[in-house]
Amino acid sequence: MTTYSEEARAFLARHGMDPERIDPDLCIEAMRVQMESGLAGGPCSMEMIPTYLSNDGALPHGSCAVVIDAGGTNFRCALVRFTEAGAEVSGLRKCRMPGIGESCTWEEFIRFAADRIEPLMDKADVIGFCFSYSAVITPERDGRVVCIDKEVVITGCEGQLVGASLLAELARRGITGKRAVILNDTVAVLLGGAAQLDKDAYSGFIGQVSGTGTNTCVSLPVSQIGKLGQSGERGMVVNLESGEYDGIEGGDYDRMLDAGSHAPGTKRFEKLTAGVYLGELARLMLRGAADEGLLSEDCAAHVRGLPLIDSSVIDAWAGGEGFHLLGGGEADHAFARQLSLALFHRSARCMCVNLLALTELAGGGRDRPMCVLAEGSLVQKGRYYRPELERLLALYGLKERGLKIELHVGEETTIPGSAAAALLNA
Repeated sequence: MTTYSEEARAFLARHGMDPERIDPDLCIEAMRVQMESGLAGGPCSMEMIPTYLSNDGALPHGSCAVVIDAGGTNFRCALVRFTEAGAEVSGLRKCRMPGIGESCTWEEFIRFAADRIEPLMDKADVIGFCFSYSAVITPERDGRVVCIDKEVVITGCEGQLVGASLLAELARRGITGKRAVILNDTVAVLLGGAAQLDKDAYSGFIGQVSGTGTNTCVSLPVSQIGKLGQSGERGMVVNLESGEYDGIEGGDYDRMLDAGSHAPGTKRFEKLTAGVYLGELARLMLRGAADEGLLSEDCAAHVRGLPLIDSSVIDAWAGGEGFHLLGGGEADHAFARQLSLALFHRSARCMCVNLLALTELAGGGRDRPMCVLAEGSLVQKGRYYRPELERLLALYGLKERGLKIELHVGEETTIPGSAAAALLNA
């Protein structure tokens, strides 16, 4: 637990930015109720998107899948085979995403993808395509594009079916009889992490992205997903788009950040938690503190000249480093350190709420642990977010609710996760 100075604590409380303002005991219930409403087709600020993908069953050892990972910056493809020792990745190729710097058409993007996987297609019958853009997943496990963003410009993409477009292009090249499964990065994190664990050791699985952005997904039992259009004997992974959750109120600087964002009023939960926003919140708070006369003149001048900063900068401040950016003296640095820690701790509180609400929704964590499979810069590289999240999960989960949670932090799990999606569901 961080001990705040009287000055820092008063500033945080005065502006509604103190982490303790978020009471998990109250917020967990409220978030779970919204999720249940969304699953039933009622009001919910999260989309509760069916993926039509299941995490149930064992992966067929020795079988191969071709994988495509189309991200915000890089395009990757590879061949993945699962063995008793884990995932074997071969033929990995990485290049810049088409549409960065110079626009391309949808047809050009699909030809680009087909060019890169064509040499691998004699080794596998299934393709797992991690498509990290807005798409509606169909019951056939294809993805209909809503939009492509993140500085990538691909014209004519709206309404296109990702898998069908790729398979049609492969068929034009004489490559037939293949199947494709489309998924997003959060779902790939869940499936990729779970593929390398003993699934029977856990009561359920949650996928968590805590990095530049924020999102979660959960594998739900059959009894809870019928209203989403899935039937049969297997459960389904549901993608929450939890960054859109609106049930946790922010403070003065959250409202200031939101008003200056590209899409005010949207992604409120993500703006409380994600790395892309934490640095900007710290900058706004320090400027506010300067205006209130809480910083020395030298530090105030430096703060007013600060450019946009990210979570790595305030992670350094939280560790007592990098204060050359702020000027000033020890008192200023101690104040900045405490504000930085408060932002990480508040982000962890929000994610604790999200994960425990999902655990209760899925009915897990009692007889066997609920497994949280996490990836992203905050949870992988941040020095203060993950320890606080684990402390809160133990306190509000195990101690107060008897819910056992295991956090598994992975790295580069989208490639094996996309392969697992294809092999389990194609």
